[in-house]
Amino acid sequence: MDDHEPAPPVRVLVVDDQRLIRDGIASLLSIRPGIVVVGTAVDGRDAVAKTLELVPDVVLMDVRMPEMDGVEAVAVLRGRAPECRVVMLTTFDDEEYVVQALRAGAHGYLLKDLPAEELAHAVRLAHAGVTQLDSSVARHLTAALPTPRPTESPAVVLSPRETDILRLVAQGHTNREIAARLYLSEGTVKNHVSRILTRLSLRDRTQAALRARDLGLL
Repeated sequence: MDDHEPAPPVRVLVVDDQRLIRDGIASLLSIRPGIVVVGTAVDGRDAVAKTLELVPDVVLMDVRMPEMDGVEAVAVLRGRAPECRVVMLTTFDDEEYVVQALRAGAHGYLLKDLPAEELAHAVRLAHAGVTQLDSSVARHLTAALPTPRPTESPAVVLSPRETDILRLVAQGHTNREIAARLYLSEGTVKNHVSRILTRLSLRDRTQAALRARDLGLL
């Protein structure tokens, strides 16, 4: 690809059982640069079929829907369309939904009350492989699991700096925000995050957040 050729737009599928919300989100995203809404779906079963047919880069998935809910749909898509990034977009921030969705393979969990421009930014970040958690969702992770009895200390595997970064990742901070807090460059933080994922055998930032909870960092 030529250095000056623009990147292809991010292809998005919007899934929600309420038509007004579904069409509203699709309309808001369709006017944002670098994003094209390739379709909509009315429930989890429809979402799976449309994803396999339309091959979106990112699926914005509601949680509670008839026929097949969002969590079940995420689990199916993880096996049948693993390259697709699924972000839960819902009004529910209950810890049970959060943990179920993340463990099923969701690449983020956001609430529907965020501004349109932030939603568009979230779509682009998801496409780039950045897992995102709403701040209230990140707080819920601290109560989602029973207090563990760590069998290992994170310091055995991670350096103090990496432990700090893992804790901030688990709190839902982006690389840029972590860099500002720790007075590091964004590239340095990115390298630390990659090393953390490798050392702990984790797939993404979602698993890192859950692992941080297991290690007692939250």
